Amino acid sequence: MTTSATTSTKPKTFRAAVNAALKQEMRRDERVIVMGEDVAGGQGGSAETEEAWGGPFGMTKGLIGEFGPGRVLDTPITEAAFVGAATGAAMTGLRPVVEIMFVDFMAVAFDQILNQMAKIKYMFGGKATLPITVRCLYGAGFRAGAQHSQCLYPMLTHVPGLKVAIPASPYEAKGMLAAAIRDDDPVFFFEHKATLGMREPVPEEEYVIPLGQARVMREGKDITIVAIGRMALFAAKAAEALAEEGIDCEVVDPRTTSPLDSEAILASVRKTGRLIVVDEAYPRCNMATDIAALAAQEAFRDLRAAPRMVSPPHTSVPFGGPLEDAYVPGPDRIADAVRAAMTDK
Repeated sequence: MTTSATTSTKPKTFRAAVNAALKQEMRRDERVIVMGEDVAGGQGGSAETEEAWGGPFGMTKGLIGEFGPGRVLDTPITEAAFVGAATGAAMTGLRPVVEIMFVDFMAVAFDQILNQMAKIKYMFGGKATLPITVRCLYGAGFRAGAQHSQCLYPMLTHVPGLKVAIPASPYEAKGMLAAAIRDDDPVFFFEHKATLGMREPVPEEEYVIPLGQARVMREGKDITIVAIGRMALFAAKAAEALAEEGIDCEVVDPRTTSPLDSEAILASVRKTGRLIVVDEAYPRCNMATDIAALAAQEAFRDLRAAPRMVSPPHTSVPFGGPLEDAYVPGPDRIADAVRAAMTDK
């Protein structure tokens, strides 16, 4: 159930919204712990260091001062070890929030993720629960290079037993992270590096955005744009520009790819008859292909044109600025896809 604030709201960055959600849930439930590299400030971090570093992006800044080293655990640079440790901790009653500094590093812990975390509840017939949240930074546009810029949520969406949440904005981040931490299943929580400084009004009080419920960011009648994470922000910009041309776009943010709110997506496609899917992940076997196939299979007779997908080229993320800018699907590319779809018969 979503609860929305009515009393105190002030602008927060995405970074601050995540930090607020962590503090909220740690105050609410003493079983919530935070683990990861430099989450307590790295060298010199202690319960007395209230302004500890809080990681390279400052996402966990101040937690060690309030909650102490028993609940905010700096780990060695060994993702396989601390992801495995968190999985065991979750089985024994704690609710770990693990930070994988960049989602690219999950490869080091993929056996723990794929063969342990995702399967334990199933293999034990539901008698074991895994209330674990894995926060990870993702995405291009930050000049971080090919090994620090990938969108790997399709890989995790593919694995049964895992939930995948991808908030697009600070408001969404706080409410969805609260839901993820309270969930009794493993949740991978994706935070786009290029949106960490984004600012918007965020309630000070507690609220929760349920996982598995898409949001319609903009209503329209001519064409549906389904866009994930940061791409939803770009889709909204494209829709504003297209409105001046007389094209009325409906923009849908799935919020989570597992579970995927198929009903909301199909309802929009059946209303508009056209579909564009925008996904920053590599184009082969990404969420754009999955959602386009969903529409083709379940709403074929409602489609007035073939679904179109907007994704990067099938290559690693470039490091050079102009190349990286060209790699990322932006509002102009989305608008061009919409114009092409509107001329299809």
